[in-house]
Amino acid sequence: MVVRIRLQRFGRKHLPFYRIVVADSRAPRDGRFIENLGTYNPIPSKDMVKEITANGERVKYWMTCGAQPSDRVAWLFGKIGLLPPSPPRISEFPGVPRSLVKAMKAETTKK
Repeated sequence: MVVRIRLQRFGRKHLPFYRIVVADSRAPRDGRFIENLGTYNPIPSKDMVKEITANGERVKYWMTCGAQPSDRVAWLFGKIGLLPPSPPRISEFPGVPRSLVKAMKAETTKK
């Protein structure tokens, strides 16, 4: 059983609110979870601050148990200092779709 730390969406249309939860990777996104670790509100408040809360002790516990954070959760934990910040993604070809970049790379390896 692979355990993931991921976001569970709440809120209404165009006003998302997320819980950071530990869940089995086979469970649906908004379905059954094991433990609630915190919250993330992506809508900035009046002072332009996005709110992230997390129980650091429980996050570290689940990470030592082998839970894998999703990409977005790892990025959030990097922002609040629970994980090292993730390196920025720099594209070799900015503005070009990934499918075209993969096709170009495949052509160069064939030659």
